[in-house]
Amino acid sequence: MESDEIAGHPILQVIAPDERIRARARAGDTEIVVTDRRLAVVATDRLTLDIGLDGLRRVQFDIERDRPATLVVVPELPSHEPQVLAVHPEDYPAVAQALVYIGQRLAGGA
Repeated sequence: MESDEIAGHPILQVIAPDERIRARARAGDTEIVVTDRRLAVVATDRLTLDIGLDGLRRVQFDIERDRPATLVVVPELPSHEPQVLAVHPEDYPAVAQALVYIGQRLAGGA
């Protein structure tokens, strides 16, 4: 994140000083932030999900004709609420970047 973008951002509540942001993507009114350690979903001005990448059970990305895509994030622990997010076509590239990083980490790479 650029220094002027990060000031006051809700991700600052949880991110460690040595944590590196790998991807940021819009999904409707929410933002997905992927660091080298965690996945966070930020809705307006609050975190709706903050889990370590090792706490992810499943990520699903469905694209349909003539409607926004659906991104589903399912945490391993039932105490963390799954996230279902609408993603517009203009946001696909940034979401794809986040999914590549997450997928590589889940597969044991990167």
